[in-house]
Amino acid sequence: MRAEDSDVGDVDCRASKPSNFSSRWAHTGISSSRRHRISGAPRQHVGSLVHVMWVLTLTLTPETWASSETQPHSIKIEGDITLGGLFPVHSRGPAGVPCGEIKKEKGIHRMEAMLYALDQINSDPDLLPNITLGARILDTCSRDTYALEQSLTFVQALIQKDNSDVRCSNGEPPIIPKPERVVGVIGASASSVSIMVANVLRLFAIPQISYASTAPELSDNNRYDFFSRVVPPDSFQAQAMVDIVKAMGWNYVSTLASEGNYGESGVDAFIQISREAGGLCIAQSIKIPREPRPGEFDKIIKRLMETSNARGVIIFANEDDIKRVLEAAKRANLTGHFLFVGSDSWGAKNSPILNLEEVAEGAVTILPKRASIEGFDQYFTTRSLENNRRNIWFAEFWEDDFKCKLTRPGIRGDSGLRKCTGEERISQDSVYEQEGKVQFVIDAVYAMAHALHSMHMDLCLGSMGVCDKMDPVDGRMLLSYIRAVNFNGSAGTGVMFNENGDAPGRYDIFQYQLSNTTNPGYKLIGQWTNHLRLNAEDMQWSAGDKLVPDSVCSFPCESGERKRMVKGVPCCWHCELCDGYQYLLDEFNCDMCPFDMRPTPNRTGCRPTPIIKLEWSSSWAIIPVFLAVLGILATSGAIITFIRFNDTPIVRASGRELSYVLLTGIFLIYLITFLMIAEPSTVVCAFRRLFLGLGMCISYSAMLTKTNRIYRIFEQGKKSVTPPKFISPTSQLIITFILISVQLLGIFIWFGVVPPHTTIDFDELHPPNPEYARGILKCDMSDLSLIGCLSYSMVLMVTCTVYAIKSRGVPETFNEAKPIGFTMYTTCIIWLAFVPIFFGTSQSTEKMFIQTTTLTVSMSLSATVSLGMLYIPKVYVIIFHPEQNVQKRKRSFKAVVQAATVSTHLSQKASDKQNGETKVEPDRSQ
Repeated sequence: MRAEDSDVGDVDCRASKPSNFSSRWAHTGISSSRRHRISGAPRQHVGSLVHVMWVLTLTLTPETWASSETQPHSIKIEGDITLGGLFPVHSRGPAGVPCGEIKKEKGIHRMEAMLYALDQINSDPDLLPNITLGARILDTCSRDTYALEQSLTFVQALIQKDNSDVRCSNGEPPIIPKPERVVGVIGASASSVSIMVANVLRLFAIPQISYASTAPELSDNNRYDFFSRVVPPDSFQAQAMVDIVKAMGWNYVSTLASEGNYGESGVDAFIQISREAGGLCIAQSIKIPREPRPGEFDKIIKRLMETSNARGVIIFANEDDIKRVLEAAKRANLTGHFLFVGSDSWGAKNSPILNLEEVAEGAVTILPKRASIEGFDQYFTTRSLENNRRNIWFAEFWEDDFKCKLTRPGIRGDSGLRKCTGEERISQDSVYEQEGKVQFVIDAVYAMAHALHSMHMDLCLGSMGVCDKMDPVDGRMLLSYIRAVNFNGSAGTGVMFNENGDAPGRYDIFQYQLSNTTNPGYKLIGQWTNHLRLNAEDMQWSAGDKLVPDSVCSFPCESGERKRMVKGVPCCWHCELCDGYQYLLDEFNCDMCPFDMRPTPNRTGCRPTPIIKLEWSSSWAIIPVFLAVLGILATSGAIITFIRFNDTPIVRASGRELSYVLLTGIFLIYLITFLMIAEPSTVVCAFRRLFLGLGMCISYSAMLTKTNRIYRIFEQGKKSVTPPKFISPTSQLIITFILISVQLLGIFIWFGVVPPHTTIDFDELHPPNPEYARGILKCDMSDLSLIGCLSYSMVLMVTCTVYAIKSRGVPETFNEAKPIGFTMYTTCIIWLAFVPIFFGTSQSTEKMFIQTTTLTVSMSLSATVSLGMLYIPKVYVIIFHPEQNVQKRKRSFKAVVQAATVSTHLSQKASDKQNGETKVEPDRSQ
């Protein structure tokens, strides 16, 4: 093998050419001999490294190497201590080509930031004095596998190779320069690249500090123990996004993730945190393929519309995918429907929303807190082709930035582009804006420098330059110093790491605003540093609306509605009204109000049911009271007339004693109307029990005694001329009071068994609509007890009617039998009508009013019939025809009986004719 053909370094002789397989290993800096030894690598990791090397060997083809050699491989900066750098200087190339077009911002800006930081550190007398930091900077071409190939350069010095098969022509072994030793690596940018590189670097104990990789997976200190980062992981970002979503009142969102570690890990972290926090549901979680087929994004929008209530879309995607999602939404005419919450890959960039501003309006995005570094702007804008020859990619950047073509020997220029003069100036002849991660690149380099400085202070004890204890630098020890750094970074914020190598979470929150603003664009609306500070008043949505749009599965239930949850979806529910007398016990349950209460109008609780009674002003009370007043006046007039003309023949002939008793009963019947309408109380209830049946009992006892006396007189007269017993006024009064005492005895027994009291009946007025529910204040008299109270009077009335029927043959010229008979007939008809009305209204909502009115009117009518039939004619004669109120010729009891007998016979012969020319009335005063 010829030494000059190998890629192990410069030699001073030539050797035979290695085989194709050996040459591949030579590119990695590892001998083709399988008997190699890895210094500084833990023994247990050797197998893993060998596996990585074999995979790499099988994947690399000569064509790949040939194509990669068309691009410069690395930048070499000499120094006492060398740091590695990984930057996406170029984009991913098409199939078969590892690298594509140059990336001005993410590539050149970030890479120049490392060079700028090295210049600042090397010129700082207080940081690593007398020690110069060098660098080996590689291009990852935005591809993880290519970055892995390139990163093997960093471990060459740690691999001792067997060069026994390499000989000079004179037989001497070649002199091979020792490869530079990289003590730490700055990078990479993409999380997928950092993960791939970290798996190799950890095997050789080389610390790594990333300036842009945010995948939560990299926080695993067991798998990525030598990895640190100056940007917060996506788990912090996901927490911030969960806090933003909840602050806007959303509980139902969808997620979109670009296939790959960044997108999928970010969404997984968001879903996990939202699940732990609760109150947030994921409608759909959609993954965007790495190589989307035509129409893929239209299908994604269609899927999102399957859960159209989930207007909020959490998006962890790269710029290209974000742009294509917005384009698909615009094609579907859904501008303004979706409300995007974008991760730091969206941040405050204009490229994803170019020409799609209306679709992106209202999008809330998040970006690690950063600042524009003024010193870097001054440094970068002064770079030119003459003073920046160390950057091997700068000429390519120059052509792309100024849209011109540099002349190269042997390369024909493109006639379509103007020739570069070299006099162009950045930011003057081109658009310049500092890339967002520049600050973090500088902080990453400074973190490595501060760790080396602290290590030098402890190990070298103030000696100048790199001492023996730091040659070589122990990677594991350096890692401990990296994790211990704490300094103010380039933006003035603290740079530090936790036990997992993660930086603190500090985010700025932006919203893209388009309407009602003089400067459309991203507006800072809040911050997140372990907790959210969101300025809701600064937020603005479509058409300048200040009200946050909804993104909920189910809207809050109306007052008095309970939630019936949808199985498996805790943020979705159906609202069901608590009906009837139910109120909302809690968010998910209704319960019945107590029997004496009804639900409030909003059904959030119960309120006392209103208590009512029959009011004097009610139409149900006016008619009974009017009748009762007339009856009382008429009865009082009759009593006064009888008292005034107490000794006149008509008054004496009507039986003064029983007449006064009967009129008293009639008066009490009218009086009970007022007790039935009066507000119930213990006293009122006691008087109701007492007088409800007593008035009728007195009236019908007196009439029964009268009809019984008449019946007995004429029945006795048919048998003998001897008058029957107990027909004197005193006897009649005794009989009447005995009949009345039965009623009084029953009432007083009732008083003793059940003392009178009031009660509130909530069942009587308990309609389906609780708004009409009422509690009725009433006495403790049920319908049956009321009928029971009147039953004895009914018996007296029926008995009296029977005697009236039996006495119907007695001439009206001799007695009051027929007026009493007509009175009882009419009274029976009234009470027969009363029963169906009273009991037929038991289901009515106005049962109490109808029954009270029916009862009082029936009683007043029966009293009026008695008064009108028996006494009004007499009063009329006494007042208006006093000439008829004279003493008639007295007859003996025998004569009266004989006259009545003759009259009976005559009436039987001619029923349609009555003879009674001589008006003779027996003297009832006897």
